[in-house]
Amino acid sequence: MASAYGDQDLSFGPEYIIPKPFDPRLIVKIAPAVAKAAMDSGVATRPIADFDAYIDKLTEFVYKTNLFMKPIFSQARKDPKRVVLPEGEEARVLHATQELITLGLAKPILIGRPSVIEMRIQKLGLQIKAGVDFEIVNNESDPRFKEYWSEYYQIMKRRGVTQEQAQRAMIGNHTAIGAIMVQRGEADAMICGTIGDYHEHFSVVKAVFGYRDGVHTAGAMNALLLPSGNTFIADTYVNEDPTPEQLAEIAVMAAETVRRFGIEPKVALLSHSNFGSSNSLSASKMRETLERVRERAPDLMIDGEMHGDAALVESIRNDRMPDSPLKGAANILVMPNMEAARISYNLLRVSSSEGVTVGPVLMGVSKPVHVLTPIASVRRIVNMVALAVVEAQTTPL
Repeated sequence: MASAYGDQDLSFGPEYIIPKPFDPRLIVKIAPAVAKAAMDSGVATRPIADFDAYIDKLTEFVYKTNLFMKPIFSQARKDPKRVVLPEGEEARVLHATQELITLGLAKPILIGRPSVIEMRIQKLGLQIKAGVDFEIVNNESDPRFKEYWSEYYQIMKRRGVTQEQAQRAMIGNHTAIGAIMVQRGEADAMICGTIGDYHEHFSVVKAVFGYRDGVHTAGAMNALLLPSGNTFIADTYVNEDPTPEQLAEIAVMAAETVRRFGIEPKVALLSHSNFGSSNSLSASKMRETLERVRERAPDLMIDGEMHGDAALVESIRNDRMPDSPLKGAANILVMPNMEAARISYNLLRVSSSEGVTVGPVLMGVSKPVHVLTPIASVRRIVNMVALAVVEAQTTPL
């Protein structure tokens, strides 16, 4: 509510009547309540057979990502998993916890001081209760403290971490605590990064979990949901200057992730070069990437290296390469380096006022873990938790 109204500090009183009278999100709450009352009283002449589908339809009017996330939400509800949220005292995380419980998407575990979490729940006017709706791990006095720091030390001792540093990490580094919980099987997935630097969080994730079987790199992908279509950009956060082998793995993992959303992946390898027009190192790297992807995933629709306009407009691409296996507009844009990926993503994000974003989606690590950024909204947290739940449903313990 606060973010929807310019981050005002809203609390019940003469200046604020709950709810705000023109809050569009009320449609998701009030309309189903009225419909149910009408059905219970016998007034309704056309009873609603599937309330979940009805609520999903209403939600599409409020959240622009709802239609995109629908297959993920539907799958997550079938078997909600335990997801640890290290920044458990953060207001957005608490709001997201409320949404997760309401939508039945996950079993949240919040890391933080119970007194602070309870105080902020009351201040925010949320209807969730510790021990009933979610679990709290007290980073200052959890009885598993020695077990946690001992396990963390065993993982990190050859990376220069002493026992004393491991003990401090299990008090002050909430991401490390959450990672150990997932590693021990006390949580199924983790979403972190709403506070702090991306790479500090990622370094912990990489050290604790490593890469999944058959993969030798990780990558991050952001989705832009635009009126013209959905566009995924990689690698936006992990590899500064990836090799052809790394880019090939990232492209294949990106395609796997996009399929989870019920979308057929169409991959374009972007460059300043257009189908061999340059022999620079960057262009050669993207050509080699194409060869490696075709070895790994021969059925994947992919082409490159090419310009951005050729990736998005088939007629431009066909003028240069009429027999390109890529048909229609590409929806996955793999950039030659992080600089190009981040610039492209941010330009598209701010230039389209009607577009919304999902991610970053972390690919390649051995557990369902995603690192967000400090600008993540409540809805983005909810979306990424749902994705992590779906990944956890198919990830071996």
